[in-house]
Amino acid sequence: MTQFLGRVRESLRGNRRVDPDLLIGRLDAVQRFLDAADGHLPSDRLVPAHTLVERAAGRLSLSRDHTLVALAGATGSGKSSLFNALAHMNLSPVGVRRPTTGQAFACVWGHADDAGRLLDWVGVLPRNRFARESPLDGDDEAALRGLVLLDLPDLDSVESAHRVEVDRLLGLVDLIVWIVDPQKYADRVVHDAYLREFHRHKDVTVVVLNQADRLSSADLPKVLDDLRRLLDEDGIGGVPVLATAAVQDAAMVDLRRLLERTVAERQAALRRLNSDVDRALAGIDDLVGPAAPADVDKTTTRDLANALAGVAGVPAVADATERAYRHRAGSATGWPLVKGWRKLRPDPLRRLHLHTPPMVGTELTPATDPPTPALTSLPDPSAAQRASLGIALRSVTDNAGGDLPEQWRVAVSDAARSRLSDLPDALDKAVAGTELGVERKRTWWRFVGLLQWLVTLVAVAGLVWLVAGYIVRALGLPRFDYPMVGEVPLPTLGLLGGLVAGILLALLVKPFIHWGARRARRRAEARMRDSVAEVGREQVIAPVRVVLRDYTAARDAYGAAGPPR
Repeated sequence: MTQFLGRVRESLRGNRRVDPDLLIGRLDAVQRFLDAADGHLPSDRLVPAHTLVERAAGRLSLSRDHTLVALAGATGSGKSSLFNALAHMNLSPVGVRRPTTGQAFACVWGHADDAGRLLDWVGVLPRNRFARESPLDGDDEAALRGLVLLDLPDLDSVESAHRVEVDRLLGLVDLIVWIVDPQKYADRVVHDAYLREFHRHKDVTVVVLNQADRLSSADLPKVLDDLRRLLDEDGIGGVPVLATAAVQDAAMVDLRRLLERTVAERQAALRRLNSDVDRALAGIDDLVGPAAPADVDKTTTRDLANALAGVAGVPAVADATERAYRHRAGSATGWPLVKGWRKLRPDPLRRLHLHTPPMVGTELTPATDPPTPALTSLPDPSAAQRASLGIALRSVTDNAGGDLPEQWRVAVSDAARSRLSDLPDALDKAVAGTELGVERKRTWWRFVGLLQWLVTLVAVAGLVWLVAGYIVRALGLPRFDYPMVGEVPLPTLGLLGGLVAGILLALLVKPFIHWGARRARRRAEARMRDSVAEVGREQVIAPVRVVLRDYTAARDAYGAAGPPR
């Protein structure tokens, strides 16, 4: 890469030859920049670069044996006369107001058919194409063989369509010869609207002071010096400045020699495209800045996860998980005589439509396991929770795109918010699909429940025994004596002992239930936060990573294209 950039910089110094391979490499780099930037940056900022790539592909696919030269100028500058003088033929109508002002004329040195595809590409009508060279010329015109000379419409035409046609053609030709005359060489239209806009195309720009025969030998140098001063102000100082007169063959020598040299070098098309690359790079220079961070930092990612957890209702579900654990543990380990009353109280998780899935390793069967609900009954996030999410999203934008150019910062911000509409459902499904760990009954619950049933049966047996003795006495039947344990009858001991044991057992396991509930809450909250954090990575961080990746690719491509001059 370093060697390639060095060769690019070397090719940009002065009016050196342009290496076709380097040019293609620069164009490929511009295309890579566009591939990376498209979809992230405003399309209007990328139009010039897209146009460059399309035009370059069109021009490079056509003949490099032909050099496309345009004569451009204002009305009355003598473009058509100069065009006819170079061709030694009256091809283009001459006049202050031509009837064909809106059309370009083309003269081809060599066979016109050989340049047909090139002229089709620039859009010159077949009836306006002429072949200059003929067998009668011998080798007189051989030096210009391969030249395709265009006489453009007047750039100051009152018809806007004509100016549009001029602008279109100026974007396609290889070399531009600007024709000015002694009366209007300082015309603001020519300088402000055109010459200044082509300050990056010095290698393919020539300025011709036509009608020089109207100036005296003393005035001509002064006018040329003033013209060069104006060109310096336009930013194109140093371009060739020639004086011509269409009516004098001797005054056409310098221009003809320049065209012959240009045709012989076969470099004009490459230089024009190289300058177009410079111009396109200058147009996107503000879209490239410091290197992007490798990723969103962990602190910002954690803050985002915390904000999403609040919006998703994770604290509320964690609280419901704790209460559900207590509710279910109490139902499993409580006194059987009051279980029915406890079952009348709704389960906190089912009240939220959170039917927790089975534990990992449990086989799912469609017939018995309903799908996880798409929507829960969690309360909507509060204004504070929404504000916290907004702050977290801004932190993501600032952390990932804070040092990037403005347009890329906007792209990062848009990416971070691109899936906000999907966040509520994604968070809801993440919470609903998280295994909370309270669905399965614990083994010790079953053991305590069995003990509760045993002591309850003892109490019931004692009660039945006592009731039976009372009925016997009430009916006057022979009395029977209860077995005694000390001074207490066995049935009474069984009744009271069973009741007291059940109450003591419930009180004994209560601290364990509270401890287990708090532990279940912590585990469930951790699992939900992991699920919510994954949603944040998918819905917020992943789109931001795409922008950072594409910015890095665009930045590398810009560097590979070489700096604009």
